[in-house]
Amino acid sequence: MFPGFDGLLTLSRREGVDIRPTLLRVLTDLYVQTSVHTGEEERQFVELTSRLIDQVDDATRSAVGARLSIYPHTPAAIMSKLQLRPAAIAAQTPLARSIGPQQAPEETQAQPRPSPALTMEPRDASEISEMFFKANTADRTLILHNLATTPLRPSPHIHPSRAARAIETLHMAAFAADIENFTTELGETLILPAGIAERVVNDPGGEPLACAAKALGMPSNIFQQILLFLKPDIGSSVISVYRLSRLYDVLGERSALIMLAAWRGATMMAARAKYRPTLYDDERHRVRAAPAQTRPGVQPGAAVVPRNTGRNSSGS
Repeated sequence: MFPGFDGLLTLSRREGVDIRPTLLRVLTDLYVQTSVHTGEEERQFVELTSRLIDQVDDATRSAVGARLSIYPHTPAAIMSKLQLRPAAIAAQTPLARSIGPQQAPEETQAQPRPSPALTMEPRDASEISEMFFKANTADRTLILHNLATTPLRPSPHIHPSRAARAIETLHMAAFAADIENFTTELGETLILPAGIAERVVNDPGGEPLACAAKALGMPSNIFQQILLFLKPDIGSSVISVYRLSRLYDVLGERSALIMLAAWRGATMMAARAKYRPTLYDDERHRVRAAPAQTRPGVQPGAAVVPRNTGRNSSGS
């Protein structure tokens, strides 16, 4: 899966050009593009990545750590080397009897949070957004759990007064089963385009809607009522309501705001692809080549003078 990386490292040391940061980023991008890896591919990834992590700068190490922290199948050895939290902790969810607002344990509140120093590039934001939407329920839970420990910068908090008005409007729209107005209000409040807002609301799993509600600071009981009245496919299933309620209670606001930042960044990526900047020679390359035209012997507008031969002169 990773042919030629050892040769590139040898070449970089011999030529004096340090390409190790680029190699580590490319290696990580290749690995996270596939959800299933063989044992040999994982072994090669761990061997190559372990060497490069110790040899690159802090910025590269942080960027790679952010990518791998939200990837559900990062090898345990790399998780440990980058000091990422293991996936086993994310799988622990409270029992159904604990549904509802809860006070977090003191030891959890005392844990230091990572400094939000890195702003997501539009390409990375688009990849995180697509990875989340395409993941299954277990992988989505793991992604949201790992987002809390990444050094990515979350979106700013929604103003409390604006969030309160939005929660009231969303609550009434859910009671009326008005999905159209619910989607419009959610998109306008979170500054999301209509396409992303519809994708969040209509997602069959319900995890994107939980992230959006948590970003607004919606109380847990109101979120449960929205599940019951707005989405009949979820509200009719007791197991689905309990599952999403447990997820909402353990979901951190930071994770939800980072996911919101990813949705906004994905929108910027789509806009850049649609409105590609015009280059100076685009018009020249776009013009269809015309066949070469021969220059006429007589210029336009010139009078044609008949030739007089001697025979014609004598006959006249």
